[in-house]
Amino acid sequence: MKYMGSKNRYAKQLLPIILANREAGQWYVEPFVGGANMIDKVNGNRIGADLNPYLIQALVSIRDSLNELPKTNKDFTEAQYKELRKSDDYSHKGYAGFAFSYSGKWLGGWRRDGEGKRDYVAESYRNAEKQSPTLAGIKLICSGYNDLDIPENSIIYCDPPYKGTTKYKDDFDHSAFWDWCREKVIEGHQVFMSEYSAPSDFICVWSKEVNNSLTKDTGSKKGVECLFRHKSQIVI
Repeated sequence: MKYMGSKNRYAKQLLPIILANREAGQWYVEPFVGGANMIDKVNGNRIGADLNPYLIQALVSIRDSLNELPKTNKDFTEAQYKELRKSDDYSHKGYAGFAFSYSGKWLGGWRRDGEGKRDYVAESYRNAEKQSPTLAGIKLICSGYNDLDIPENSIIYCDPPYKGTTKYKDDFDHSAFWDWCREKVIEGHQVFMSEYSAPSDFICVWSKEVNNSLTKDTGSKKGVECLFRHKSQIVI
C-alpha cells in the first residue's frame, strides 16, 4: 500500500542486512509497520503494529476483504473522499484515507495527475491485489511501539516518524523512542532503525541519498536515508 515515507524502494537493500542473522522461528517485528512494504517481503513469524487504528484497518482490509475494496473511481469518488473527515462509519475509511491520498499521507488530499486522467482508485486496487497474499499470516496489531508485546529474541525494525519532517498523525517524542531502542537492545533483541540521524551511540550501517516529497506543497527534499544499530550490536 502506498504510504508516506515507504521503504518499498529500499527493501531489497535493507532486508539482507536486517535478516542476515535470523534464526529459524525467530520473530520479525515492525512497531511502525506503515504500508507494510517491508514486512510483506519477509517470511515466517511476523508482527506488524501501528498506533493509528485506521492504518491497521487498511492493512486488514487488503489482507482479508480484498474483493470489498473500491476497484475504480466510479466505485469511490473525490466527493466521497471529502466526506471521510466527517464520518467514522464508512467501512473502508482506513484504506481510502491512505490509498487515495497524495503520497499515502493520511487524508492528505485526493490523488490526481495534472490532466485528471489517471484512475488512482484502480491503481490502488491493483497494488492491493498484489500485496494481499503477502500479508497472510502477519499479526497486525494496533499499538504504540512502547506498549507492544514483543517475543523474546526478536528482530525489530523501526521506521518511526523522522525528526524534522512532515508531521504524522500525532506528535512524536524522539528522545523517548531512542531510549526505548536502548532498552530493547539490553533485553536481547536485534534492533534496527531507519532515520536521517541518530544519537552518537547508534552507528549507521547503510545509507543512501534520496529525494523525498511528502506533501503537495513542500516539493522535493534531499536527505540521506540511514539504517542504524546500537554500537553494542556492531561486530567489528
